[in-house]
Amino acid sequence: MKHVFVTGTDTDAGKTFVSVLLLKALNKQNYLTIGFKPIAAGCEWHDGVLKNADALALQSAASVKLPYEKVNPISFEPPIAPHIAAQLCGQSLSLSQISDAFDELREVPADLVLVEGAGGWRLPLSAPSDGDHALYLSDWVAQQKLPVILVVGMKLGCLNHALLSYEQIKRDGLEVVGWVANQMQSDMLHYQGNLATLKAAISEPMLAEVKYQATSLELLSPLL
Repeated sequence: MKHVFVTGTDTDAGKTFVSVLLLKALNKQNYLTIGFKPIAAGCEWHDGVLKNADALALQSAASVKLPYEKVNPISFEPPIAPHIAAQLCGQSLSLSQISDAFDELREVPADLVLVEGAGGWRLPLSAPSDGDHALYLSDWVAQQKLPVILVVGMKLGCLNHALLSYEQIKRDGLEVVGWVANQMQSDMLHYQGNLATLKAAISEPMLAEVKYQATSLELLSPLL
């Protein structure tokens, strides 16, 4: 089984949109896929259970069908940073919570577990207090040594966001499998120039170029 972590240049870079297309592309190649959204905020109540739209999309797109709580084990109603939502709910977040849920997925027969992050690369799980360092979701990714896919939301400012994220992922000692250009608007000024800049600056391959409102993608480099 292979595992990969999908992060984005910021909150609205299109991580879920791209993750769903990646899962569907691999499904067409007859791979068994699982989508995993360990932490989600901005959830809504469905039949007495908090559910997140992004996690539901991953659950639907994966070829291996799992109960919702396996796909999204940690969920919060307020649409804010998860560590703040946890505080408001009288809870705390830890790496072990995520690891325990992830370990359960390792027991499920599959070719790929696609793990989608929340927000950007440095998503806080706790704030620093009493001299302790803040805890980040990226700490868990580093602990698990997961290879990373970076989704770049192609819009004004994407070059700075993409390169800062890419450099920090590498600095954290993780493998970048590649990146995906997600065209978020049909009329971005100098789109091709921005794309060329990213191709020149990022050593790893562009895995896919997702056109505006695309319903599928073509993998330019194999994931499996």
